Amino acid sequence: MPREATTLTVQGVEIPKLGLGTWQLSGAACEEAVVDALALGYRHIDTARMYANEADVGRGLAAAAVDRGEVFVTTKLLPQNLRAGEVRRQLEGSLRELQMGYVDLLLIHWPSPDGTPLSETLGAMRELQEQGAVRHLGVSNFPSAMLHEALELAPIVCDQVEYHPYLGQSALLNLARQRDVMITAYSPLAQGAVLRDPLIRGIAEAHGRSPTQVVLRWLLDQPGVAAVPKAASHEHRAANLDVFDFELSDADREAIAGRERGMRTIEPSWAPDWD
Repeated sequence: MPREATTLTVQGVEIPKLGLGTWQLSGAACEEAVVDALALGYRHIDTARMYANEADVGRGLAAAAVDRGEVFVTTKLLPQNLRAGEVRRQLEGSLRELQMGYVDLLLIHWPSPDGTPLSETLGAMRELQEQGAVRHLGVSNFPSAMLHEALELAPIVCDQVEYHPYLGQSALLNLARQRDVMITAYSPLAQGAVLRDPLIRGIAEAHGRSPTQVVLRWLLDQPGVAAVPKAASHEHRAANLDVFDFELSDADREAIAGRERGMRTIEPSWAPDWD
C-alpha cells in the first residue's frame, strides 16, 4: 500500500498513524511485544516514565532487526517532576533505559499538578531539543486552552489524549487542525467498552472486520489523528495493523461519531478541567 496511507505529516514531520501503546506492559511481555510489533511492520512505539517500562521497551528495540532511524519513539515526562533540572534528569534516564541517543517525541504526560510554570518545562525541553536529545516536543492530556498556551511557548507537534467514539474531542481537534498539531488517541477502544456497541458491531460485520479494526479505522481516517492502542498478543497486534486496506463510508463514520457520550475511562485526581 502507498506509504502515505499509513503515515501523517504535521509541521513537515512524517509520523506513522498507528503505534504500539505499552501502558500496562512490562518485563519480558513488553520486550516481546516491541520485538513482535516491529517485525509485523509497526514503526511507532509509545512509552512513558510513568509506565516504568522504558528499559523493557529499550531491550525490545535493541533486539529487533530494525534501524533506529526507522522507528518513531515517544516517551513522556512524569508530571510531578517538571522543573527544568528534573526535565533534564528524566530524559537522561529515559535515554539510558531506552538505549538510544535521542527520542523522536517527548511529551509532558499531564499538566503540572504542583504549579510548575509551563514556560519553565517547555524551555528546558527546547534546550534538550536544540542539543539533539529530542527531535520533537509535545504534550499529553492538555485541553484546548492549555494546548493553546503551550503553542505560544514552543513548537508543539502533538497532544496525546483519550479519544474514542464515546469521547469526542471537537474543541481540541479544531485547534489542532488550525495549528497543524497531531492528536494521538490513547485508550482508543475505551478500554473495550466500544467493542460491545451494537452499532459498531453491525458496521464491523458489514465490512467483514472486527469492531476493533472499525474503531481504529474511524480514528485514523480523521485528518491529523494517530492512535496508540495497547495490544498484549501477537494476534491483536497483527489485527490492529491490518486496518489500511478497507474503507468506511461517510454514513459509517457519521454513525460512529454519533455514539459520543462524554465517557472518560482515565480521570485521575490531578486531571485538568477538560473541554
